[in-house]
Amino acid sequence: MPKPDKVAAVQEIRNRLDEAGAVLLTEYRGLHVGEIAEVRSALRDAEADYKVLKNTLARIAVREAGYEGLSDMLEGPTAVAFCRGDAVSAAKALDEAAKKFPVLTIKGGILRGKLISAEQASALASLESREVLLARIAMMMNAPAQGAATAAAGLLRDLGSMLAQVVTSKEVPGASAA
Repeated sequence: MPKPDKVAAVQEIRNRLDEAGAVLLTEYRGLHVGEIAEVRSALRDAEADYKVLKNTLARIAVREAGYEGLSDMLEGPTAVAFCRGDAVSAAKALDEAAKKFPVLTIKGGILRGKLISAEQASALASLESREVLLARIAMMMNAPAQGAATAAAGLLRDLGSMLAQVVTSKEVPGASAA
């Protein structure tokens, strides 16, 4: 018969899996407590929680949530980043932490309900953030209108210049319009 505290722990992990937009698994073997706290802080800024989990309890929660493929990644000391916000920001924070602490490795995870490998999780860190991508789309959509406005302004400027030359030629006797 399972103990009530372990049942509650499995349920908490399951709830976090269900609520998270993305989940990234890492191996933290060799990190000291202060270094883990630094990784947690960086992930907190990226709207993610970093939790060290017992693999046996995490395997049960993962199986109940329907992510059996994730069980294979739950070997050795594992910490999980539960991303509430942008998964790219969390992946970038983990990538920066892995550069600072080479013993930290990304094992893989879940993105939008699908399993991702360690390579895919690392590639996620190289993407631009959602805000940057939206700004680029807005700039691309604005470019034709901006080009038309610039062309219209050029025509008006040229018309104004021509009218000024005509006025100048009418005022000065003997001057010719170009």
